[in-house]
Parts: sequence; C-alpha cells; structure tokens
Amino acid sequence: MDIQVASDSNKPVFCVECNDQEASVFCEQCDEDFCEVCHAMLHRTGSRKLHTAKKLTPQYPSNGKGDGVLEGNGLADMVGKEGQKDDTSMKQALLEMDGTIINSSGPTFGDYMTKRSKTVPLRLNAEERQYLKLLEAALNVSEYTDKIDIISYSNKAKRIVAQIKDLCAIIAGLVVSGDYKLGGQLFAKKNVRENEDTFQRIFEVGRRHKIMNPEKMRSTYGKLMYMLMDSVIPEVEDYLGFSCVIPIKTVYDFLKSRESIDVLHDDNIVLATREISSEFKTRQQIEQEVERKRVAIKTVCEKYANERISKEDIERCLLSMSDNNAFLKANRDPCDKMLKYLAKYFNSTKHDHGYSLAIHAGRNGHRLTHSHSTQYTYVHQSLSLWREIMNEMFMLWSMADEDLISPSAYRLTNTGQGLQRIQPCPNISRAMHKILNHTQKKCGSWVGSSVVHLGDKNVPNAFMFIDKYNQVARILTPIISTLDKLDSLVSDADVAGYLSSEFGGIEQCRKDILHDLFRHGFDGSGGDNYFDAGSCIDGRLTSAWNWCSTIEKKTFFPIFLMTGFVGFDGKTKEKVYIR
Repeated sequence: MDIQVASDSNKPVFCVECNDQEASVFCEQCDEDFCEVCHAMLHRTGSRKLHTAKKLTPQYPSNGKGDGVLEGNGLADMVGKEGQKDDTSMKQALLEMDGTIINSSGPTFGDYMTKRSKTVPLRLNAEERQYLKLLEAALNVSEYTDKIDIISYSNKAKRIVAQIKDLCAIIAGLVVSGDYKLGGQLFAKKNVRENEDTFQRIFEVGRRHKIMNPEKMRSTYGKLMYMLMDSVIPEVEDYLGFSCVIPIKTVYDFLKSRESIDVLHDDNIVLATREISSEFKTRQQIEQEVERKRVAIKTVCEKYANERISKEDIERCLLSMSDNNAFLKANRDPCDKMLKYLAKYFNSTKHDHGYSLAIHAGRNGHRLTHSHSTQYTYVHQSLSLWREIMNEMFMLWSMADEDLISPSAYRLTNTGQGLQRIQPCPNISRAMHKILNHTQKKCGSWVGSSVVHLGDKNVPNAFMFIDKYNQVARILTPIISTLDKLDSLVSDADVAGYLSSEFGGIEQCRKDILHDLFRHGFDGSGGDNYFDAGSCIDGRLTSAWNWCSTIEKKTFFPIFLMTGFVGFDGKTKEKVYIR
C-alpha cells in the first residue's frame, strides 16, 4: 500500500466507519476517510488490501501526553523533544521495540525507566499517609454522590458547593482532633479558600495512592473523583473561590525539580528497582536477591545524594519505580501466563477429540459463532490486548484522571444500572485506539468488532473504564493459581484418586478447565440484553466476568476450592509477591 501525505484540512474529519475517532487515512478507491484502526480492519484482506491510501494530518493539537504516547508499545516518547530532533535513529529503534525488551543497538534501560517515570506516581511519605487517613475517614462518612447524583429541581451548583464545603469541614475537624496545634495553625480564623494548598494536597494524595494501590479505596475513590469532577465546573469553582485539583506527583517530576534525572540512568537501576518473586525459589535465594537489591539502592542513593536531593528522597523514587514493576508482575504477567497455557494445550489449526473450541450462537449461552481456529485466534488476541492494556495501565490511569477532571460537561443518564455520569473521554479514547491498532498489527489478523465503548451507556466515563480493566488480574490470577497448584494435590492419595477418576489425571483436569474458560469465557455473553456484550473490545471482558459468576456450577469447582480459591475479588490466602 502506497502511503502518501495529503493536504491539510481546516476542519477535523471523523472516521466514516466508527464516527468516533478523527480520520487519519484517506482511501482513494473507497473515497472515504478512516481512522487508523478502522482502515486497517477493513483493508486487511480481499481486493481492499490493494487500495491506495493517503495519510492525513491529525487536527487535534499535541498535549505531550495523549498523542503518540503509545507508538511502539507505549515507548515512542521515551526520548524527549530534544532527543527526537537530534537522534532520529534512536526514535526508529523505539518504534520497533517490544514492551520491555531492551537491546544494545536501541535505547538503554535508563531511557525506558525515564519514560515510565513520567506516569509512575511517587510513593507517599509519612506526612502524606496521615493526610490519606484523614481523607478516607472523611469520604467514608460523606454522602456526596447520594446528594448530588439525583434528580432534583434545586440549583445543582449550590448543592455541589455545599457538599464540597462539608467535606472540607470534616477534614478540618479531623485535622484539629488529631493534632490540635497543627489544626490551629491551619484553620484558626481562616476559611476554606485560605487553605486551598492544604486541601489540594490532601485530594492529590488520595488520587496518587489509588493509582499505586488499585485494590484500595474501592468504595471511596469514585466519590472523590466525582467530587473533583464537579469542582472544576466554572460556576462551582467561582462559588468555591479556589481549585481543588493539582497535578499528580510523579517520579519524573520529582527528580526533574531536583535536577536528578541521571538517577534513572545509573547502571544499578535494574537491580535497585526489580521486583523479587518467591516463585520456584528457596528462602536463601530470596534473601540473597533482597540483599543485592538493598545494596544497589544504597549505592545509587550515596552516589547521587547532594544538597538538592537527599538519600531518603532517592530511595523513595527507586521504590516507586519498583512498585511499578510489582504492578506489572501482578497484573500483566497473568496475561502472559494464560497465553502460554493457550499455546501449550491447544493448537490453532487442529484440536483433540472432545476439545474443540468451536462455539455456536444460541447454544449453551453463546453469543458468537466461531470455528475452532477462529475461536483460538479470538481468545489469543483478547488476551494479547489485555496484556498491552495492563502494560500501559499507569499511563492510561493518568489520562483517565485528566479526562475526569477536565471542564467537559457530563450528563446523568439511566444506563440500566442506575444513574451514571456519561462524560467524553478523548485522551483515553486516543490511547486505547493506538493500543488496539498496535495489538492488531502484532496479532496479524483480527476477529470480531474493534469498537471501543467510551462515554456511552456501556462505559460511561474514564473512571468506569479504569475500574473495568482493573478486573483483568482479578479474573486471571485465581484461575492461574489453581492451574499452577494442581501438581501439589497429588501428594494426597485420596485427592489424586479423585482427579484420576473424575478428570483422568492432572493434565486432563487442567485442560478441561482451560477448555471451558476459552469457550464460555470468550463467547460474547454476559450482557443485560441480546444487543450488549458481543465481540466488541469491552464485551470480551464482560464475557469473562460472566464466566466467573458461574464458577460454582462447574464440575471442576471443587478443584478450585482444594487449591485455596476464595473468589474473584482480589483476595488470596497467601502472598505471592514480596513488596
């Protein structure tokens, strides 16, 4: 396909297929404008594959975070603007990189860490943890969403201002009760406006803590973000007289403010930020790795500490980057493991007797009709997409934060699950389409729909999007844990006999579990009606959740219980990772 550069247009043109993304490609034979994802989808096979296309110039301005942030698996912006101008070969290498693989001819690991650090939140210090306790306590007793997200004929802006002031008053009261001297200094003879910096810092701490710990604040984070979403409405901000929102502190911003970016390029950065896993290791091996990491951190801290940045601050940054690696291990690696299980027990072109992945719409709750090879491809590309999303989750979360607290208006709509705030998600949408496009190119072919639901009744806003994809690890981790622990069950003669009589052995049991998951967990089911779910990007996750909700009815459910399964809510009986 011959790609040419077309003339620029004054008006933004949207894709004729999805009507959601700005058009970036013009097909001369079709005489239509497409976004990159839809063009690749429609022109991947047949006579359309020979069509000639022209590349259009995007109309939206670059904000430094949304555009191009995911080229080459989210690493294209690893080099700053100056580096991009001076070293085009470096940029080309970045575009060809695969996630976390660093080769000698491409960028260094320090470049990778620098890119990552721009979206990795900074760990909370002791003072900020006290603020976090105050915020959580105040949010627990606040009835913000109950008072605001209702149908009422009173002035909404005034109701919002009253509730925000009430929340601030609760926080102020908790500060005074916890430290009377500090509370007197902050709030004596002062109103809410004069404590703008304090409240901004407290709210920022809550947002930062949630990103680093997705399993925390599960009942209060949404309340916080909806309050901040309302606080940036111009009318509300005028009533309040101050802004509640400041940017989230990241490792990169912290190091840059102290002119210490070189910390991330040190030779010991790999050891200092690695995540230590206990899998298949003796206690002695784990202790040795912990000691090597401790020595590496100490070496880096002593080398770069100066009057601008202390050893404690450097260690805090290193541990923040280590937290990111721990997040990837706990959330991205389950996708990789499930892909390995798929390749090990199933073949893309043929199947063993009784283990076909073929599904038929209308039978056994299936919503899709796929042959064995098509379903294999569908499952593989769905897991690959989840893997890429998890790899870029911190970046996506920072974009979601921007979308939520942007001045763009939202509307309360009954989506079938109560009143929900439907709000546009431009940053998340662009990022997701680039992730999708990258995954499609990586997989080679694509089965099913490429529609990404954002800002509609399926995924009302960016908060719902983040909450939805945070479930990936909660779905896959318990399943993988059960599959991995099956070998340990044979130590009990009675259990081994049960496995042999009911399933034909461990390998057959493992294959039965995977066979059921790959057929019924990726069949387009789970929607409230026949038109929801399906093969769209979000429907794949909905189908997986639907399978999880029926786990108790499966014949292999006793095997899950024997291996320590307690549910798909993120809780486990033992800690797998060392933090």
